Amino acid sequence: MALTKFVCSVVMLSAGAFAAWAQVQPLTPPTGQSSPNQAAPNQTPANPAAPIGGGQRELPPDSIRPNYVLGSNDQILIRVDPPGSADEINDKPFRIDADGNVNLPLLGRLHASGMSVQELETDLVRRLREYIREPQVIINVTQFHSAPVFVVGAFRAPGIYPLQGTRTLTELLTQIGGTQPNASRQITITRRAEYGAIPLPEAVEDPEKKISTVEISLASLQQNVNPAEDIVLQPYDVIRVERAEQIYITGDVVRTGGVELGERESISIVQALAMSGGFSSDALKDKVRILRPVINTNRRAIIVVDVKRVLDGKENDIPLLPNDVVYIPHSYKNFFWRTFSQVALPIIPYVIFLAAQ
Repeated sequence: MALTKFVCSVVMLSAGAFAAWAQVQPLTPPTGQSSPNQAAPNQTPANPAAPIGGGQRELPPDSIRPNYVLGSNDQILIRVDPPGSADEINDKPFRIDADGNVNLPLLGRLHASGMSVQELETDLVRRLREYIREPQVIINVTQFHSAPVFVVGAFRAPGIYPLQGTRTLTELLTQIGGTQPNASRQITITRRAEYGAIPLPEAVEDPEKKISTVEISLASLQQNVNPAEDIVLQPYDVIRVERAEQIYITGDVVRTGGVELGERESISIVQALAMSGGFSSDALKDKVRILRPVINTNRRAIIVVDVKRVLDGKENDIPLLPNDVVYIPHSYKNFFWRTFSQVALPIIPYVIFLAAQ
């Protein structure tokens, strides 16, 4: 009788400790943000150097603008902050002459050819400190000494590159070092209509925006000899590559994180789990949840999958789509009995021994 009471007490204490522990554990999966491919697509500017007010040309984002190397016959627009501190220079265009110099009021004649936009900005800030307290300088190139192409996205060296002579897509990619390891395997090229349509059958023309666009497989460029996709670039072409699409694994797996799809349109849930190291010991295999983005909303639909039956061959495997989140819940039942076996069972022989005394 004493032995029975003692074992019951151990079980009740273990259950109570487990209940207290469970109350502070997260029982709901993390909710993801809306997927990038479900949001409004980032549209490539139809005319990245189209004139705007004051004759200025709009450039791609600032993240690539400072890489441009200035040369003779470039025209630059200098903006100096705080406003009114350098009216002789502020918001006025200046051209780099044949010797590579630019003549600026207040600062005099400066050599600018061969400097990047960012380097010239830094040099002007240093010189203006003699006249202005904490000056800030932004330079925009409004006219180019040679027609540029714009390299945007997950490349090793995105930036603005002068198009000197005839240059193919492969030659440009070699010059900039190719793409980053996590880049998509598809490259998008956008061309202004005034330079003709992109000479590939897959190219899509947009008469309203006056551009043509095509997606090119990086594998095709690398694996084929003289591929048709290795087109000759034209002035103001925009070459863009996005980061590779992923699905995300979280919960009770060996390794949580993203799984890249590469050139695949989907991956099965069993493949994704294998790539994440498989289930942990307390995973709830029969209630795995797929959180799938709902188009044009910030919500996700929940799809419950019995992966145990899939692994047993009793149900079909489920394909995962880009930006799906796979959540593997924790089995508190398994945790309890495993904890009980680790805590209570080892002391039962001692209880029996003491009861026998």
